Amino acid sequence: MIQQFNYPTIIKFGAGAIKLVPQSLKQRGAKRPLIVTDRDLAVTPMLGDLQLSLSQVGLIPAVFGGATSNPVETQVKEGVAAYHEHGGDCLVIIGGGAALDVGKSIALMINHPGNLFNYEEGRSDGRPVDQPIPYMIAVPTTAGTGSEVGRSMVIADAVSHVKRIIFDPKLLPPLVIADPELTYGLPAAMTAAVGFDALTHNVEAFLAHEWHPIADGIALEGVRLVALNLLTAVREPTNLTARAGMQMASIMGAVASQKGLGVTHSCAHALSSVFDTHHGLANAMMLEPCMEFNRACCEERLARLGQAVMVPATSTSELATGFLRWVRALKHDVGLPPRLGTLDAATTARLVEVAAADPCHTSNPRPVSRDDFGHIFANAM
Repeated sequence: MIQQFNYPTIIKFGAGAIKLVPQSLKQRGAKRPLIVTDRDLAVTPMLGDLQLSLSQVGLIPAVFGGATSNPVETQVKEGVAAYHEHGGDCLVIIGGGAALDVGKSIALMINHPGNLFNYEEGRSDGRPVDQPIPYMIAVPTTAGTGSEVGRSMVIADAVSHVKRIIFDPKLLPPLVIADPELTYGLPAAMTAAVGFDALTHNVEAFLAHEWHPIADGIALEGVRLVALNLLTAVREPTNLTARAGMQMASIMGAVASQKGLGVTHSCAHALSSVFDTHHGLANAMMLEPCMEFNRACCEERLARLGQAVMVPATSTSELATGFLRWVRALKHDVGLPPRLGTLDAATTARLVEVAAADPCHTSNPRPVSRDDFGHIFANAM
């Protein structure tokens, strides 16, 4: 059964929901959708089926398949050019977090002047998002970033590879088609990595220092859903209950993270910038050492996370310890590497530089200095 949620945007959720895309566009009066996706999905039968279904209702689709796992600004420029060349009037953005971030960035830059980073969050001289945004339908094919319900994008500078955050409420897609069956084809390793991305969003949102009980409640349930479903999704890739549970956990992590993220994401962004590491995998390797760092200031919150994953303990200390052990055990059980490899001093210094400049750690519950980042990366090796 396909269900509709109206928070934080309209979400059609359930097996087979992908079939709703053509009529959804027709109802909007669209004629020429540009499908934005990544290089791998662009050549799959699923994309061919989507194009056919759009054509069968009289739409004229085109495909831009230029997104990569750690997207850069040049891909956005290429997508904008493809949109104008096609004479597009709307976007269907389908794929994982990278494709969704590229697609939303394309939507921003179709009618806005300057370059993408003129709209970077926190810039004192930033340009306003004050021009029309083309209609977007977001269709996630992974269960990790939750970018389909996000108002921001993470895009790297093509030269420095430093990740930058673009944010505006107008960039929230007005319709999300969340079909858990689209995640069936994810390999086990990718299911595990993106699952840890969803887990990290929920965990860091819950720990972020701002007061936001609504986000806290969503985050705790998101963590519980990961505990119930990630291992099954890895081992039984067509288990609809597990896939749906992880897709909802991903959505919930993105919604909760409007409260903030933390030091894990800053470290993960550094790994992706320096080594092109998949974001979910980077989060998986950094989550445990970062939570060990945070424990000094938020043991009670870690204990509540322990309760969410059903750690068999009662005291605050035991629950917090149990949660950290659960993270370690889950990482092992889903087949992800336990730690970083050995890094030399120069590489560690570069990671520290990038992580310290990343804004995510500003909402971490414990302030993080450059020395702290050095210790965290050392503990992750």
